[in-house]
Amino acid sequence: MKRLFDFFFAIVILLLLCVPMVFIACLVCLTSKGPALYWSNRIGKDGVIFSMPKFRSMRVESPELATDLMVNLEKFLTPIGSILRRSSCDELPQLFSIIKGDMSFVGPRPALFNQHELIALRQEDNVDKLMPGLTGWAQINGRDSLLLHEKVAFDVEYCQRQSMAFDLQILWLTLLNIF
Repeated sequence: MKRLFDFFFAIVILLLLCVPMVFIACLVCLTSKGPALYWSNRIGKDGVIFSMPKFRSMRVESPELATDLMVNLEKFLTPIGSILRRSSCDELPQLFSIIKGDMSFVGPRPALFNQHELIALRQEDNVDKLMPGLTGWAQINGRDSLLLHEKVAFDVEYCQRQSMAFDLQILWLTLLNIF
């Protein structure tokens, strides 16, 4: 049921947002050198690595680190990068990952391949068995301001409470947070 919802809802949203997404891609290319999309190696369900697309909000020469670990993040942002991140528009290409089946709308955010401590904590609590999400319970409750063990605690709570109703609640709260 969840996979069917993800697939069809992603297609509908993609059709509704295809023109704004083309506009964003053009803006990214016009305001900084490099491609419009950035492909990031992420850890998916059961520890499988997949490539996740995002609109590029960072300069091409930026290090591949979690943004909460970067010193002087603003130095690496493109001219429209902060707007893309604040509005979460940089995440829109992940609709293709949802259609492909690498991601779901709701689940733990996929860890970067080099976030070893986060990956280990998730494996200890079997959170790695969940499909990663575009948004999740941890994102609603603090996003990057959370410590790793807090983030995993929210992921574990999501795992225990997982249901279609809870997913819809998280999606609604995500929309409220964005707007």
